[in-house]
Amino acid sequence: MAEITQPYTQGTPCWVDLMASDQQAAIDYYSDLFGWNGEVGPPEFGGYSVCELRGKSVAGIGPAMSMDGGPPPPTVWTTYLAVDDIEQTAAKMKANGGQLFMEPMQVGDKGHMLVCADPSGAVVGAWQHLEFIGAERVNEPGAVTWNELNTRDLAAALPFYEAVFGLTFEPMPQMPAYHAMMANGRVCGGAQQIDDTWPAETPPHWMTYFAVDDPDSTVAAAVRAGSTLIVPTFDMMAGRMAVVQDPQGGVFAVIKPTDVAPPA
Repeated sequence: MAEITQPYTQGTPCWVDLMASDQQAAIDYYSDLFGWNGEVGPPEFGGYSVCELRGKSVAGIGPAMSMDGGPPPPTVWTTYLAVDDIEQTAAKMKANGGQLFMEPMQVGDKGHMLVCADPSGAVVGAWQHLEFIGAERVNEPGAVTWNELNTRDLAAALPFYEAVFGLTFEPMPQMPAYHAMMANGRVCGGAQQIDDTWPAETPPHWMTYFAVDDPDSTVAAAVRAGSTLIVPTFDMMAGRMAVVQDPQGGVFAVIKPTDVAPPA
């Protein structure tokens, strides 16, 4: 278990959020599944909900809004990496093949954010904190425990994250095809190539893993609540896990980790 009280190190995943067409339904779904407390937020923040687990922030859920009269965006979990300077981050993204979907913007007195696609097409956010550092509870049941880049072009993606966020990547000894992502020398996530074993329609993406006590019972509850089971529960080196799609299309993983460490 870990409570985070200090700002996250540059490049460390610090927050995840979901933009849903039916925000209240999403809040109810994840609150039931993970034991969160959440409610539609104030109008000045677009109704954005900061969901909590035992009084500490764990994830955000907001209403999906169309941009420039276009169709509403898909319901997806977005990972945000901590940065010290949002404007400098945006400039580095553009210089290294990134595509900004949301230019740097200030979120009241909470912080500064942006959203972009890396050169391989995976969408990622950046967060520069003011009063809000991000997730205050991690690595325990009901909270985020891992963030993972899955890409069809690892060779293009990894240099982007190295140049923009100062991250480093090293193949894991037990799984050479899997790369540990490190911020300031400490493992804070992972990255891997989407290969022929994945469904052909799988897009590049960041996957959010939530820790749970019992993946099998969590998956059963999710299915009863209208979810689709993408990858049934199975055992692997890091623990017992499954991949689930919520009723509105948001995909996430649940895992009972064998061994995790708090983020930097």
